[in-house]
Amino acid sequence: MSLTQSPENKTNSSVIAEAVSQILAAGQTAVLATLIEALDLRSIGSKLLISESGSLPVGRLGNAELNRAVAEQAAKFLESRADTRLFQVREFAPALSDWSEAKILFERIQAEPRVVICGAGHVGASLAKLASLMGYRATLIDDRAEFINREQFPEKNISLVAAESWSQAVLEAIGNGHGVSIAIVTRGHSEDEQCLRAMIGTEVDYVGLIGSKRRTNIVLDRLRQSGADERKLGKVHAPVGLDIGAVTPEEVALAVMAEIVAVRRGGRGGSLSAWRRDSNLGEEGKRGRG
Repeated sequence: MSLTQSPENKTNSSVIAEAVSQILAAGQTAVLATLIEALDLRSIGSKLLISESGSLPVGRLGNAELNRAVAEQAAKFLESRADTRLFQVREFAPALSDWSEAKILFERIQAEPRVVICGAGHVGASLAKLASLMGYRATLIDDRAEFINREQFPEKNISLVAAESWSQAVLEAIGNGHGVSIAIVTRGHSEDEQCLRAMIGTEVDYVGLIGSKRRTNIVLDRLRQSGADERKLGKVHAPVGLDIGAVTPEEVALAVMAEIVAVRRGGRGGSLSAWRRDSNLGEEGKRGRG
């Protein structure tokens, strides 16, 4: 049986759509909660949009109590870093007995993720292409125009920036920083420092700096001596990437994107099969003691 949205729900949806557009334009994050199953068929399809900023929710579900419970659950949902999840109301608001069997779909609303890459050498080029393949919008910056020609990067979701000033180019590419990961993979200390100094006061999701421990420490110490915020410096992933034994530029790019995804999704970056080895070792220990 097909269900037609009530006039109230249609109005609700149009208001929600406008609010979603504003949230995406501002680079913010929100949760869209949609009632997809309920005893009251007229309420099915109603929506509530809860912004991470803490502003008042937009739209409405069944009643005020349900709205409040969903708004509280939305904050927990955002912390989980999941994109979507279906809940029964009884899972998070057991006191709402009239709605206990109702089902609500939670969806994360945010702009597509972006990667800003400083340096278009072998690693930077590989990183831009891999990020593009993974659905990220990539911005590739270099002060050498010959390194960022469109023939080499035909992908539509890779933006190319020939920088006259590293600092200005980085700040313009970052915007408000929401949903942005930065990988600094330039050719030298000076360029690294310019890029890192430009973004250290922004609110990006992730920043990684390529190089050995010695090289990255030199850059970080220079910023520290000039009064950079120690808390922000502590969030810099340096050296950049997960430890996968990467050697080639493509492998390094994979290590960097793996770390960016882990930070974005809340992953730990370990081996998924480690539990099996640990479990087997535990069983062998028990047998040995026996």
